[in-house]
Amino acid sequence: MLKITDLVHSYGSHRVLGGVSLSVAEGELVSVVGPSGCGKSTLLRSIAGLIRPSGGRITLGGRPVERTPDDLAIVFQDYSRSLFPWMSAANNVALPLRRKGMDRRQRREAAMAALDQVGLADAGSKYPWEMSGGMQQRVSIARALAYRPSLLLMDEPFGSVDAQTREDLEDLVLNVCAHHGITILLITHDIDESVYVGDRVVVLTRSPAVVAADLVIGLGRTRDQIATRQLDAFVRLRAEVGRLVRGGHTGHTTESTSVLEKK
Repeated sequence: MLKITDLVHSYGSHRVLGGVSLSVAEGELVSVVGPSGCGKSTLLRSIAGLIRPSGGRITLGGRPVERTPDDLAIVFQDYSRSLFPWMSAANNVALPLRRKGMDRRQRREAAMAALDQVGLADAGSKYPWEMSGGMQQRVSIARALAYRPSLLLMDEPFGSVDAQTREDLEDLVLNVCAHHGITILLITHDIDESVYVGDRVVVLTRSPAVVAADLVIGLGRTRDQIATRQLDAFVRLRAEVGRLVRGGHTGHTTESTSVLEKK
């Protein structure tokens, strides 16, 4: 699905990405974590075609990414800037569907179905300023679902909401991935979150970033905010990711491994 090879990017004389290589299979949810300022968002924006990297190669579905792909959607952290305040929730969700050639009725039906999938079936007529932060982010996720992308990029999507809402949205994303088969690459600074939602966790080094480790999370797709986090396997995985993020790595890409296999 997604393949990144030796990706390099610099801002002036400052090299942020030092040769990142990773792949994401169809239907997989991959979390990316790393130290603050290591280039996680730069990586995501390069994949999205929003910036042109200094070097390396990105392919999506076997095609080189040279501009924003038509079958890609992005959910950003700042939901207040991603929704149009003068448009209702339903119209915000329906807006990108014009690119798919759908008529007004089809766009409306698709938008309402997507809002229902994120638990906002009765909120289609509400405006963003009438909603809580968690509800607004659900609208952003619904907009991505309605578009039916082959790849969904999420840039720290839960960083601006409270802890309870964050957990609810994490479970929503797991449900979306399981029931719709959408491929997701999720950027996060939260170590617990990376393990809880991910099929794999890719850990980046400090900039210029490379992949320090690619960990397989063997916890299954059915997860629970309390029970899963109490598992010995979860605790070991969280500790391993935390050690890597805080500098307990060699600075070289490692083979994909599972902490469960190290037991």
